[in-house]
Amino acid sequence: MGPNILDALNVRVVGSGKRILVLAHGLGTDQSVWSRILPYFRTHYKVVLFDLVCAGSVNPDYFDFNRYSTLDAFVDDLLQILDALRVDRCFYVGHSLSSMIGILAAIRRPELFAKLILIGASPRFLNDTDYHGGFELGEVEKVFVAMEANYEAWVNGYAPLAVGADVPAAVREFSRTLFNVRPDISLFVSRTVFNSDLRDKLKLVKVPCCIIQTAKDVSVPSSVALYLKEHLGGRNTVEMMNVEGHLPHLSAPALLAHHLNRALSR
Repeated sequence: MGPNILDALNVRVVGSGKRILVLAHGLGTDQSVWSRILPYFRTHYKVVLFDLVCAGSVNPDYFDFNRYSTLDAFVDDLLQILDALRVDRCFYVGHSLSSMIGILAAIRRPELFAKLILIGASPRFLNDTDYHGGFELGEVEKVFVAMEANYEAWVNGYAPLAVGADVPAAVREFSRTLFNVRPDISLFVSRTVFNSDLRDKLKLVKVPCCIIQTAKDVSVPSSVALYLKEHLGGRNTVEMMNVEGHLPHLSAPALLAHHLNRALSR
């Protein structure tokens, strides 16, 4: 990565509040995905925004395929950002991939996190005995083949499914950020995510968590939210959103902001 992680990952701190709120985006997006959420929080929090190293807004030369073959390197990046900003306590909002990163970071450095808010989170996407993650291995392999064969066609098919709700502007925005990701990096990180299994680590999380789950998510069944609530090791709540899709910050930002405020105030 570049010489300065704050520059390399486009770290920004905005807002005038005293408490610190970290907004961490998921795979296929970048920090711009929070643009419709930010106005609800910038007067009450200092909001930390950054791009994951796999985002299309980051120089792809910074992506080390060996280093980012597990989620641990993404956790290292997050903790380096917080240390560089001298953050000693924060509220962390993580979407999808970044919810998993937040879980691992809170195990490693629990004192940094007042609360984790996990949107569209899953400790394992693949089905297993007595566990419904939403995907069979064969289904996932077909997705990888499609991504590799024709990334543009895959994006055009996947983006509407992921957004779920009939919000064309959200589909266009998600498509834009997906297209910005270099296809080989997108495929590599997707494999890393789908091969990950954090179920045995959940009990190690003692930080309070709020799981935010939409009514219908093509990537994460609602049963996974209940699984997280039952298996995370701290005090946990679930907020169900009456909206479809994996990206409520794009498709229903006002409603998501309402749920985030509820979670932050508990």
